[in-house]
Amino acid sequence: MKKVRVGVIGVGYLGQHHARLYSSLPDATLIGVTDADLVRTAEIATQFGANAFPDAAALLQEVDAVSIAVPTSAHHAVVKTALKAGVHVLVEKPITVTRSEALELIELAGRQNLVLQVGHIERFNPAIQALRPYIGTPSFIECIRLSPFGTRALDVDVVRDLMIHDLDILLSMNLGPIEQVQAAGVCILSSRIDAANVRITFGNGCVANLSASRVATSPLRELKLYYPDSFIMVDYRTRSVTIQRRNPEGNGGSIVPIHSPEQVTEEPLKLELQSFVNSIISHTAPLVSGADGLAALDLADQVTNAIEGFIRQQESNRQSVAVSI
Repeated sequence: MKKVRVGVIGVGYLGQHHARLYSSLPDATLIGVTDADLVRTAEIATQFGANAFPDAAALLQEVDAVSIAVPTSAHHAVVKTALKAGVHVLVEKPITVTRSEALELIELAGRQNLVLQVGHIERFNPAIQALRPYIGTPSFIECIRLSPFGTRALDVDVVRDLMIHDLDILLSMNLGPIEQVQAAGVCILSSRIDAANVRITFGNGCVANLSASRVATSPLRELKLYYPDSFIMVDYRTRSVTIQRRNPEGNGGSIVPIHSPEQVTEEPLKLELQSFVNSIISHTAPLVSGADGLAALDLADQVTNAIEGFIRQQESNRQSVAVSI
């Protein structure tokens, strides 16, 4: 079987790991990498036995597929160039900045008969894969995603940077149409929203409460699902899942792990890249399609709009207090 020739555009914090893992996949050959920083390009190319290309145009002539890990503001332009060159694309989340940009890329990929996969990596977390058979119909869901402040991804707010992972997971649970979105947020260390909380009510009655912050003192990534007789806890970082069920005879319950030890060792990004390569080889739709990326972006827009309304109301309240004083 012919191996898929792959490349990476953007080899910063995330892109370097795409290059590292592509170089280890049995069904792929890492042809080369490129980055705006040519010194970085040469460094990563040397480290993983690939060619260093001066720009994306040169790389696209030599590959069947690329991972694109450039700043979000550049997603639309770079993905569009790759698709027009006849190259399959895995683009890091969020798919684009705007809905219209995402729609254009989805339509272009369809016309070109190319795979367009969006890098919602938590779909490939072994913990989420182990959770799937147990989801059912939860009464209440809680998602917490915290990270210390850094210099990457500051071209987007915390909703598109961190919370969008959990928005995508919620949408993948098929909880029905969304009936209400209530949110609050605040800018702290950047000019964009750095901490956010949202309450989402679904048509089936389930309520999800999501919190995300990129100004935390330590990282935390948890998903909790509550049912009338059980509770499921997912730790994304340790890739573990446990379920606590109520004892039939009375109070209390038992905690049961529902993941196998070997699953924990699987790196989610490796599973994501292998799935992308498999889609190309088998000519099948990717697990996380462009349409999925658009759905997550649409929900992120709803959350951001609600937060902006919250911020405007707070500013109005402060002005009213100042005037009264």
